[in-house]
Amino acid sequence: MKKFKITFNSPVVLSFVFVSFAAMLINYITRGGSNELLFMTYHSSLKSPMTYVRFFTHVLGHSGWEHYIGNMSYILLLGPMLEEKYGAAKILELIGITALVTGLINYIFFWNVALCGASGVVFAFILLTSFTGFKEGEIPITFILVALIFMGQQVYEGLFLQDNVSNLSHIIGGIVGAVIGYNLNKKSK
Repeated sequence: MKKFKITFNSPVVLSFVFVSFAAMLINYITRGGSNELLFMTYHSSLKSPMTYVRFFTHVLGHSGWEHYIGNMSYILLLGPMLEEKYGAAKILELIGITALVTGLINYIFFWNVALCGASGVVFAFILLTSFTGFKEGEIPITFILVALIFMGQQVYEGLFLQDNVSNLSHIIGGIVGAVIGYNLNKKSK
């Protein structure tokens, strides 16, 4: 009988999930204080170094367990496949770019809105996944369908629902994932 062993198969994705879990626990213990200090981006003074830190760390914080579980389910489902295909460094870069772009756009255009959570990263992963079978000069129908379904839903919800969800960060994350997916696959063919 063959023995099975547990492997740390996706270091960036698993580290992201575990660090986000730790951020969630700390936020629970501090009754929201750690999210406000570290894991949420909002319009704060550009003189504060923490403003720049939060442009990246806001993707680690979540508003509650349901928010965390929803995001981490997608990240654990999609992330290992993406990390295997593109490598740990590219996935870390994708997470960093998505965090920075969503953080900056929220800071510049939504002065009264605080943003936390990995939803932008989730949508970047979703759109990047649709590029896995990409060939130069072709547009995969899976990409078109994913873009229409997921992005269309976000546009609809952003226009017609008031649910405290940052649909714009979802859309921006999807755009980042699509652009990076196109460029990664264009170069590799």
